[in-house]
Amino acid sequence: MVSLRPAYSAAFKREVLLELPPGLPVDVFSPAWAWGGSSGQGVKVAILDSGVDASHPDVGPIQGYVRIFEDEQRKLVVDTEPHEDSFGHGTACAGIIRSIAPECEIYSVKVLGSGLSGSGRIFAAGLQWAIDNRMAVCNLSLGTTKRDFFGVFHELADLAYFKHVALVTAANNMPIPSFPSVYASVMSVAAHDAGDPYTFYYNPNPPVEFGAFGIDVRLPWLDHKHITATGNSYAAPHITGIVAKILGKHPGLTVFQLKTLLRALAANVKREPSAASTG
Repeated sequence: MVSLRPAYSAAFKREVLLELPPGLPVDVFSPAWAWGGSSGQGVKVAILDSGVDASHPDVGPIQGYVRIFEDEQRKLVVDTEPHEDSFGHGTACAGIIRSIAPECEIYSVKVLGSGLSGSGRIFAAGLQWAIDNRMAVCNLSLGTTKRDFFGVFHELADLAYFKHVALVTAANNMPIPSFPSVYASVMSVAAHDAGDPYTFYYNPNPPVEFGAFGIDVRLPWLDHKHITATGNSYAAPHITGIVAKILGKHPGLTVFQLKTLLRALAANVKREPSAASTG
């Protein structure tokens, strides 16, 4: 007698079981192994924000533009024509990412307007676009505190996770949970002041998992200018840039593997001397 297989168990039948390559070699983890020599070339990075100024010398070319807005009938419109930055925030995030992964492919997904105003509906549509268009990494230096969107963004975060799209999210600057930064499937980031763009920490007591440079950061801004500013918004793109570098060298890593690797290489995690070299 052959027992009926439980739901979702078909993938583990002997005749269809996939043979996979070895996992990450934990014993050789080091920054040199993880991203040494990588420029992030070919890695698609979506920046969901206020737009990106491609003419800023710290940003360089933009590989794609998407602006999502509501028309007079409140229908969502997806516009793929080049756009400008309505605030400066998106350009700042792009400049940080470009400084770490200079050859990644940046896609500006504009979901915020002047004053960093926006709606959860438009934000969700922008994230859906990024997932559908197979971005490798999404920088989400934004979020919503509205409970009405908890389920919407939870579903999108899970969808991204299963499609191997890494979501790097900034924690709220105020002590209020924001979505999607509190979900387990994302890489949630808050700011530290160590000053080194490659220094990041792991927090064993999430929801915020990682700390990256985000205090008194020199940032590209509108009109080809620079400002110095502080915020979790500017910590997240440091992790995004590092993830892009890792994927440039090790394409195909899952979100689970990326998070494991970041945890292992965090500056506050003890490692064997042989694995501590920065390369």
